[in-house]
Amino acid sequence: MRNQKATTTKMVMTGLLAAMITIMTAYICHVPYGANGGYIHFGDALIYVAAVLLPRPYALAAAAIGGGLADLLTAPMWAPATIIIKMLITLPFTSKEGRILCPRNIAAPFIAALVSATGYWLAEGLLFGNFVAPLVSFAGSAVQSGGSAAIFLALAVALDRIHLKQKIMPALGMTERVPGKVKANQ
Repeated sequence: MRNQKATTTKMVMTGLLAAMITIMTAYICHVPYGANGGYIHFGDALIYVAAVLLPRPYALAAAAIGGGLADLLTAPMWAPATIIIKMLITLPFTSKEGRILCPRNIAAPFIAALVSATGYWLAEGLLFGNFVAPLVSFAGSAVQSGGSAAIFLALAVALDRIHLKQKIMPALGMTERVPGKVKANQ
């Protein structure tokens, strides 16, 4: 029964985060740029939050669903690439630490920025048959990724202050990492 409740909680949180990612990406601070259908947004900040709160498979789903739906609503030709790229940008993060602002999660937004910029450069090159012209898109990627990193880090500080991870980890059936050992969070 406890395992079923944890699974339900993970699925509900995944759905809520996917919805928040969609809204933040498609509608809040959504700034179109360039002739390629691209846009600047800060939805990646919520993808990063999903990556530090949820176990990896659920974070991957929230990122793919949220980013994919946002593109289906605003720039459908980008949806297939976005689904893959948004899943990839969750990988540098960890949800296994007791705090959001662990060293890995502080560095992760910057690694995710490189993955995202490279992924969209490749996608644009494949979509339009030119790998030189998309180099201009790196400026927009830098703004988007930098803004998302700043928002994520600010959210992480706030969420760590209210001890969110310690409060939700038991409901998700997760354990907290303590240096040198793994401690069950009962």
